[in-house]
Amino acid sequence: MSRTYCIPGVFFLFSAWFLLVLVSISLPSFQAMDITRVHSSGQVAGGSNEAFTQFRFGIWGYCVDLASGRTCFKTGHGYSVTFVNAQNAQVTIGSSWTRGLAVLPVAACVAFIALLLSVSQHITVTLVASLVSFLAALLTLIAFAINIALYAYVKHELGTLNISETTITGPGFWLTFVSLLLLILAGCTVCFGRRRDRMAGATNNSYQLNGPKGGFLSRFRRN
Repeated sequence: MSRTYCIPGVFFLFSAWFLLVLVSISLPSFQAMDITRVHSSGQVAGGSNEAFTQFRFGIWGYCVDLASGRTCFKTGHGYSVTFVNAQNAQVTIGSSWTRGLAVLPVAACVAFIALLLSVSQHITVTLVASLVSFLAALLTLIAFAINIALYAYVKHELGTLNISETTITGPGFWLTFVSLLLLILAGCTVCFGRRRDRMAGATNNSYQLNGPKGGFLSRFRRN
């Protein structure tokens, strides 16, 4: 594949893979990389018996900001959290809404495979790299849809408690979206690069087969 397409394709894939790795580390190891974040005025308790001011949803667990400081819980993927207000009304975010977040590490692994394949100069390998890039983009799209579903569900459920809270998307939410765009760009770039190399190869082969043609009098000339 020509350098015109090879370098941007590898750059897009590397950037997407790096961002997906950051998002996949997530909470509680990387506390800033949450998917959904809840700000509260301290009128609701979640994940503990104490009222919190901030609650962060991650892939492998969650973090709660209490009066005594931030506490993180490593639960593994597929955890559930119950929120209770001052009137003892409660809502539960079930494990079915957080289990799907584990798709992100899978997408990161597939993106890494595409990155390795994209370095090759072989036309067939670059075709496989393009297909693997689109597969990684599909997995990232699924993960992003799960992120949207979690955010929408948390916002809706906490709204039924009639408390002063604000539910927003976390950095991991938007980095997933950026990774999706980068993977789509990478797949298209690698695909166009392969198509250009194939057309260039066909043109060269056609030229070699036909060869330069002389005029009519050249047929009667002696060698």
